[in-house]
Amino acid sequence: MRKWGVATLLTGFLAGAVGLTGCAQSVDPIERLGNKGAQKVRPHGPTMDTYRRWGLTAPLAPAPSRPARRPAVRDAGPGLPPVVDRVRTRDKVVFLTFDDGAEKDPRFVDMVRELRLPVSMFLTDSVVGPGYAHFGRLRAVGASVQNHTLDHPYLPGLPYAGQRAEICGQQEKLRQRFGIRPRLFRPPYGDYNTDTLRAAADCGIAAIVLWRDQDRLRPGDILHFPEGEDGTTLTEATTRVLNRIQRQGFTVARLEDYL
Repeated sequence: MRKWGVATLLTGFLAGAVGLTGCAQSVDPIERLGNKGAQKVRPHGPTMDTYRRWGLTAPLAPAPSRPARRPAVRDAGPGLPPVVDRVRTRDKVVFLTFDDGAEKDPRFVDMVRELRLPVSMFLTDSVVGPGYAHFGRLRAVGASVQNHTLDHPYLPGLPYAGQRAEICGQQEKLRQRFGIRPRLFRPPYGDYNTDTLRAAADCGIAAIVLWRDQDRLRPGDILHFPEGEDGTTLTEATTRVLNRIQRQGFTVARLEDYL
C-alpha cells in the first residue's frame, strides 16, 4: 500500500513537471521578448521593417474577417449583372484595383507578397502581350485576375456581337492562361451600355466593377489605378495611396470577398 502511494506521488510530480514545460513552450515568443520585441515582430504579418521598406510609417490594420454573406447588390435588370462603383459595407475598408497590365515591375510583385496586399488586376490581353507570366507571379502571391476585354475598345461604340467577342474572348484567354474564368469585369474607360451588360451576363460575369476616385474615402470605396500616371511606377503610386488610406483610418480588403 505504501509503495503504491509513493508511485502515485512520483507519477503526479512528473506529470506536473511535463505540464509546466509544455506551458513554457506554448508562451507566445513575442511575450517572451517583451514590449521591445513586440514592436519589431508581428507574429501574423509583416515586420515593421518591411512596412518601412515600402514607405509606410505604421503597419496596415488587418482587414476584417471575410463577410459571412456578401453585401447585397442590385442587378441592373432581369438577367443582368449589377454595376458596382462602391461596396455597401460598414467595414472601414477600401479595395485596390489595377487596370490594363502594361506595367510589369517585379518590385510590385515583391510589394504584394511582403505586405500581403489584396489586389485585383483587371487585364487586357493586347496590353499584357507576352507578359502573362508576370501576372502569374502576382496570382501566386495572392492577387486576383479579372477581365478588362481583349483590346480595350470603347464598348458602347460596338454592337452586341462585338462586345460579346471582347468580353468572352478575354474570359477564354484567362482560362487558358490561369485555369480561371473571372467573375468580375471592368469596361474600358468605365463606359458601358445595355449591350455591355447583356454580353457580360452571357460571358458568365457576376458584376461590372467601376470605381469612385475622391480625396475623402468612405467604407467600401473601390480605388482605381490607371497605369503610368504622373510618371510614377505602380509601386510608388501604391505606396502613396496606402499612406492616404492609413491617414484616413482605413485598411485594404479583398474585393472578391465582398462581391
